[in-house]
Amino acid sequence: MTHKKRAMVTADSVSRRDFVATTTALTASALAAGTTIASESTDSSKETSADQTASQQHPFLTEAVDFRDVSRGNPKPYTLQGDDLTKARLTDDTWRLEITTDSKVNDDVQEVASIANELTMADNTAITYTQLQELGKTQGVKFIKAMQCLNIPTPLGQGLWEGVPLRNVLRLCGRMENVRRIVFWGFHNNDPEQMFRSSLSFTQAMETAPGELPPFLAYRLNGRPIPLERGGPVRMIVPWAHGFKSIKWLQHIELTNDYRANDTYALKNNDPESHLKTAAYIDPVPKQVSASNSLVVSGLVMSGLSGVARVEAWLHRVQPGEPPVTDDPVTWNHAQWIPCQLAAPPSDWDDILPAGVATKQLLGFDRSTGQPLEWPLRYSMISWSIELNDLSAGSYEIRVRAVDKNGFAQPEPRPILKAGKNAIEVRRFEVG
Repeated sequence: MTHKKRAMVTADSVSRRDFVATTTALTASALAAGTTIASESTDSSKETSADQTASQQHPFLTEAVDFRDVSRGNPKPYTLQGDDLTKARLTDDTWRLEITTDSKVNDDVQEVASIANELTMADNTAITYTQLQELGKTQGVKFIKAMQCLNIPTPLGQGLWEGVPLRNVLRLCGRMENVRRIVFWGFHNNDPEQMFRSSLSFTQAMETAPGELPPFLAYRLNGRPIPLERGGPVRMIVPWAHGFKSIKWLQHIELTNDYRANDTYALKNNDPESHLKTAAYIDPVPKQVSASNSLVVSGLVMSGLSGVARVEAWLHRVQPGEPPVTDDPVTWNHAQWIPCQLAAPPSDWDDILPAGVATKQLLGFDRSTGQPLEWPLRYSMISWSIELNDLSAGSYEIRVRAVDKNGFAQPEPRPILKAGKNAIEVRRFEVG
């Protein structure tokens, strides 16, 4: 597949009138720091500069090779070659998915899970790559999702994922009894010590609220087969969750009556049910800025479970060598936060999506108009930017935070690190 020339997302997602009205009310606080904020003007060169700076750094879809890699395994499965790759069932021809049940019982689990048809390698009923793709022709889904690790403070990348909902695959097994949880894992060198698994409740796997995105088995990324480096041939994608739920090199699904979350990441004090958080991230800022130049600060904002209402920045003067201000709610409540510009939906999605893919085919978009049902798309990320003009000489810090649609400002509502890193980022620079 060849992509058309990419059009980056650059315009305001709020109306220019609303942006100017809000900015004007806060400009006085910015002036105290010796700067002004770019707003609506007959001089369009400055707003073009702000938009272009953000858009040049952040293409809307991340190429597969450009995702940050956090793969596990020794050796990492995607490094296997030749016969080792074939034996690992990590080629299109050899990939198989087994679906079985857990027969363990204990004091809390008296009845074992059962399904009408187990799909296994032993009886040659395991699902093949071709069968999964055939199922996708009539029951497949496509949607845009950003990836982020629970314990890494910045996103790994964003892609257009395509595959078959997990519920549709599970229905191939027929009638189920006493199933409370779905456990799944991939290839990790056939070493029990390396096995990395995740799980979902039966309800999470089988039922999705209208308009929400289902967990699914993905086999395409940005219109192409998922490469080994990204977890192909087939990986799990759980839209609302951090990356540890989206298991790579998927090969096993087990249905159990055990109600407990039995993810590998449930160990070491991690929250195995954490959702993606609404959060803003700042791009690198030059250490030294000329007083005669404007400074465009840009970055990305992730739309988590609670969506994105706005992104806002706090700029203030500091003394050289002074430590950063205290990271606490009292400080944030007294700060003067200035609204940033959010990138609007692309004017031409054909320049962004793979050839032959239209927005009307994607979950999260109106099937009639092809327009996003909300913006940013849930569980995706877009660019933001703010242009600072008339900077006077001195040292500055700038912080940026996201505010969700429930009115919570980052790092709330879940500041606990084991539910996903969500700290407010800061950059320091000098103006001379």
